[in-house]
Amino acid sequence: MTDSSVLDLAPVVPVVVVEDVADAVPLARALVAGGLRAIEVTLRTPAALDAIRAVADEVPDAVVGAGTVISPQNVADSVAAGARFLVSPGWTDTLLDAMKKSGVPFLPGVSTTSEVVALLERGVSEMKFFPAEAAGGVPYLKSLAGPLPQARFCPTGGVSLSSAPSYLALKNVGCVGGSWMLPSDAVAAKDWARIETLAREAAALR
Repeated sequence: MTDSSVLDLAPVVPVVVVEDVADAVPLARALVAGGLRAIEVTLRTPAALDAIRAVADEVPDAVVGAGTVISPQNVADSVAAGARFLVSPGWTDTLLDAMKKSGVPFLPGVSTTSEVVALLERGVSEMKFFPAEAAGGVPYLKSLAGPLPQARFCPTGGVSLSSAPSYLALKNVGCVGGSWMLPSDAVAAKDWARIETLAREAAALR
């Protein structure tokens, strides 16, 4: 995978919160079977790093990444666990340096024009737009395309099955991040077939 391909792996990147590491592999297999290979496991739970390790080891067709990366230690731990890309909700110079040195592709988070310009100045043109809906959504990204056409985004945060096509229609959007294909009741019931169906629906958006 090249540095420029995180945005091109699938139209939708599932944003996964794993509470029980035993769920990680069957959940990832269901997403991959539905056509969503890139899977972002957020570092929001104690099980996250073990979940990344399990998916990396046992689901070869998945491209597992780490989300909610907010420190150099998160970067190091995620890559050691097998993460093949990194996603942050925001960025600092320290975090950006650590992600650049990690050897894996990354999407630093932005929500303002100044943050986008600052990243472009540092040679980074692919980023996460977060929180997408709260930060201005489709109209905001559309307005950035004129002055900053070189920036490409993965909008995440409040994106749904109904709003995703509007984002994906924008020329500066490579993919969207979302969790609507992972309803909590389906995960709790270990209804992997339902998750596979929802993943297939999401994968067909583009």
